[in-house]
Amino acid sequence: MTGNFKLIDLSHSVEHGMITYKGLPAPAISDYLTRDASKRLYESGTEFHIGKIEMVANTGTYLDSPFHRYPDGTDLAGLDLSSLANLEGVVILHRNQSREIDLNAFTNLDLKGKSVLIQTGWDKHWRTDEYWSGNHPFVTEDAAKFLVDAGATLVGIDSYNIDDTSTGRRPAHSILLVNNIPIVEHLCDLHNLPARGFRFFAVPVKVCNFGTFPVRAFAIVQ
Repeated sequence: MTGNFKLIDLSHSVEHGMITYKGLPAPAISDYLTRDASKRLYESGTEFHIGKIEMVANTGTYLDSPFHRYPDGTDLAGLDLSSLANLEGVVILHRNQSREIDLNAFTNLDLKGKSVLIQTGWDKHWRTDEYWSGNHPFVTEDAAKFLVDAGATLVGIDSYNIDDTSTGRRPAHSILLVNNIPIVEHLCDLHNLPARGFRFFAVPVKVCNFGTFPVRAFAIVQ
């Protein structure tokens, strides 16, 4: 708790060797300059560490920009901060037996200008074989179209993928990103948020000609 508000972390930590997405390489975290080696460069008692990380963009909790899907889409550097930060948030609870998150999950809700965060509980399987099994909940094509029509600014999910990965189609990605709606995947701990009344932040590094990057996603709850 800070002052009159609470900060809620909604991100997975990035660790050496962890798998986020099956088939993609794990991050390799190492020293570029060790503290011991740095002592040769500075005055006595002064030392620094410079780390090095090699990873694919789809690591940990990350945000997809339109460039991830479309060659002429907006890249990370081109995203307006108003689409990533201080967004009014809504949590959609999905606890159905069906893996499909259809448009009925979003009807009768005011989603215009909001970050729509879908809580499926799939994050409890993080870094297990079940997480990558392909049995994760996903947003249907009709639901993605509904979110566009409803005016959502950003869509996030605590699942393995916002799309069904059993085929090569990615309708949710395609529909949301062509309409300049960023996607945040691999969120966690959405159960700590209220259904309404919070502000959401998911800001990636400002990289040109790049479509995806990890974020420190968090919410402010008054």
